[in-house]
Amino acid sequence: MAYKTVNPYNNELVKSYPDATADDIEKALSSGYALYKKWRDEPVSSRAEALHKIADLLRKNEDELAKTATVDMGKLYAESQGEVELCAIIADYFADHGAEMLKPTPISSRNTGDAEIYHQATGVLMMVEPWNFPYYQIMRVFAPNFMVGNPMILKHASNTPGSAAAFEKIVKESGAPEGTFTNLFASYDQVSDIIADPRVQGVALTGSKRGGQSVAEDAGKNLTKNSMELGGSDAFVVLSDADVDKAVDLAWRVRIYNAGQVCTSDKRFIVADNLYDEFLKKLKEAFEKLVPGDPMDPKTTIAPMNSERAKKKLQGQIDKAVEGGATVYYGNEPIDLPGQFLQPTILTDISKDNPEFYDEMFGPVAQVFKVGSDQEAIDLANDSELGLGGIVMSGDPSRGKSVAEKIETGMVFVNSFLVSLPELPFGGVKGSGYGREMSELGLNAFTNEKLVVTAQEPDWNNPYAGLAVYPEK
Repeated sequence: MAYKTVNPYNNELVKSYPDATADDIEKALSSGYALYKKWRDEPVSSRAEALHKIADLLRKNEDELAKTATVDMGKLYAESQGEVELCAIIADYFADHGAEMLKPTPISSRNTGDAEIYHQATGVLMMVEPWNFPYYQIMRVFAPNFMVGNPMILKHASNTPGSAAAFEKIVKESGAPEGTFTNLFASYDQVSDIIADPRVQGVALTGSKRGGQSVAEDAGKNLTKNSMELGGSDAFVVLSDADVDKAVDLAWRVRIYNAGQVCTSDKRFIVADNLYDEFLKKLKEAFEKLVPGDPMDPKTTIAPMNSERAKKKLQGQIDKAVEGGATVYYGNEPIDLPGQFLQPTILTDISKDNPEFYDEMFGPVAQVFKVGSDQEAIDLANDSELGLGGIVMSGDPSRGKSVAEKIETGMVFVNSFLVSLPELPFGGVKGSGYGREMSELGLNAFTNEKLVVTAQEPDWNNPYAGLAVYPEK
């Protein structure tokens, strides 16, 4: 696997990186496992200072880190800066709250003695992360597991090696011990070998369904706990009482943010029939105002896609959808720039028999559907193989909440941008994967939830002594 940065704005090769060797992998595993055993005997709170230091270094180096991410995968520079700040927020949050949330949890039990659940580290964690948020995707897993005491190995996307190396550098500069976090420019075969190593006790992946299935298969064969975040084809539901101007103002932003390359970015816009025509017209007007260009230029409002491969794939999906009967309401015209630009596009008339009806379009393409009732909107939102996030717009928040409760997905926001914050759990259902990252749920994703029962002495008369038969005293 060739790890290299090719600037998607001008197609220039910036830097290539050497592949990981067997020695690199063994060093990462041995140093990580040695650190795990050391951390087991140290209080969780002892790691908070280093995590705060990482947050400080992220902020101190924000401009340089943001530029690296923009050159790696093309996102707007301001978006890259925001991503770095979000990473710092996540690090500070788990540094502040991790120790408290990992305290033993008492259980009221009829059994003799005091019952508690201990939340303990399990071992080295393997991270397989994508390119679209090259720092944030790492930090979602790194911050909580650093506090837990699980050392980590990263296999990042092959087109964002600069960001992976930059994150590792920040961790090292913080003074965190050797083995805390190791970036490896590894192949997928090497990832399989790492997962099979008994020192690895967890696998966290964010990526495609196919990638998730492959890694989950390796994890399953080795009985290694894993979490999967596999993308989404999220619904943006506009109910009949919604303010159409507010709905459109939110809709174009969620579809264009990061050039539409966001797992939780709404891709299917399900609009009540009384608002459908006006919604389409105003969404088109918003798209028409977007300015493609250098993502480092603050005047640019639509960035290139991350790679030639990604652009070709999405263009092929658009072509396939149109061949299957979809209508191009706006867009799908070439942009006269050298980079990997794809004009924001609006597709309508996508029937269920369209070959692209169930596919996730990972880029600046909006699919717009017309519905005649709340129930029809719910049914269409749920007619998906994926279930990650979603948004519901309504003039009545309680009505919006009622619809949101019926949508089969991991996260739904009513009258709000779908935000990602450390206190909010992140994850999906169905083909979008399983498990949660961030929040207390994510903090405990790779812990040993160990039961400890402490009694003064055996109670031979306890009728709840399990299935064992104890002899007479």
